[in-house]
Amino acid sequence: MYTEKVIDYFMNPRNVGEIEGANGIGEVGNPKCGDVMKIYLDVDENEIIRDVKFETFGCAAAIATSSMATEMVKGRSIEDALKITNKDVAGELGGLPPQKLHCSLLAEEALHAAILDYRQRKNNDAPTPLCGGCCKACEAFEEEPYVSETSRVAG
Repeated sequence: MYTEKVIDYFMNPRNVGEIEGANGIGEVGNPKCGDVMKIYLDVDENEIIRDVKFETFGCAAAIATSSMATEMVKGRSIEDALKITNKDVAGELGGLPPQKLHCSLLAEEALHAAILDYRQRKNNDAPTPLCGGCCKACEAFEEEPYVSETSRVAG
């Protein structure tokens, strides 16, 4: 069901924990599946992600995708990190079962929420063009009707 890489990232997650004094924090959750992800960023003055950690409550795929997402952004610029998609995360793990693709979407959303939080803190809570209402990070979201994970992540 899971690739060896998913199992490895679940059994040996990288970057677990909290960053005290993080300058970007993003938390997302999916009440339908019970997964909750929190990503902490430490971004330097050149907008390079110096450190990143996560806390995830969820299944093996949720933990593996959180861990992989943090590995993918560490040392990268904020702009490069914003380009990482759920498909990139799932691909780096060698794929996910269709019923677990939503976990990679949560990892992407948690990362984007942390970047939004970083930008809002940097701009003294000024609105940023990043927000598309996709998560609770900016309080501009609307509850969306249930859409299957397959169709939601395929787009």
